[in-house]
Amino acid sequence: MEILRYAAFSTDPSGGNPAGVVLDASGVDDADMLRIAAEVGYSETAFLIPAGDAEFDVRYFSPLAEVPFCGHATIATAAAYAQRHGAGRMRLHTRAGQVEVTTAVTPDGTTTATLTSVAPRTEPIGDADLTELLAALGWRTADLDPALPPRVAYAGAWHPVIAAATRARLADLDYDLPALAALMARRDWTTVDLVWRESPDVFHARNPFPPGGVVEDPATGAAAAAFGGYLRERGLVTVPALITVHQGVDLGRPSVLTVGIPADPHTGIAVTGTAVPLA
Repeated sequence: MEILRYAAFSTDPSGGNPAGVVLDASGVDDADMLRIAAEVGYSETAFLIPAGDAEFDVRYFSPLAEVPFCGHATIATAAAYAQRHGAGRMRLHTRAGQVEVTTAVTPDGTTTATLTSVAPRTEPIGDADLTELLAALGWRTADLDPALPPRVAYAGAWHPVIAAATRARLADLDYDLPALAALMARRDWTTVDLVWRESPDVFHARNPFPPGGVVEDPATGAAAAAFGGYLRERGLVTVPALITVHQGVDLGRPSVLTVGIPADPHTGIAVTGTAVPLA
């Protein structure tokens, strides 16, 4: 089996979020997928099973468990497929639903991919859960941005959205991993989307990911899609909108995610990024 390694949401292999990619996982069972993901050691590895012309079933595994959808591994997979078979359109059948992906190659040879998520939605976060979450993070209510209220957002996986009032608060992340992992396991949350709004269309994000055995994800396409849905549903952007999310800066792996938010509330969120192979 050929296992490819790509960094998503960066044009520099030293940036972005690394992902494993298996372009043909026909006949590979769940146990082997989990074993391979653990051996690769990245936050996610994607496994494609061909199902037709540019149509695939896809499974995503962290080193510890399967997740229903992973954005950065989708971008990495689409770039790897485009470099092997040419740019175009792919249809992915994920555990969360169908995800359309388009790829393009720029004149300088950079491969760019855009995924369109399943329809997003949000739910309130209970007072007890919010209190427990903030305690695990070591944050106080006064640290939050009241203009971006806490919510749990979905676009293939669930992510609490917690907005910091300052960039300094976002930068100072030292959380209680066992406590946060236990809460997230009970609530079936994939990552926590910590954000700070720099301007109306520029955001910074950090994503703790203890359910995957990773302290922090340097680029999280699924959370970016969920966040785009959150902004639209809460009326926090004027739609249609195009926002930029900077992530991974505090980890030394800078990543850039471009999020397209259509006006139609029933449509998926588009997340665009580049991806480059890792040696």
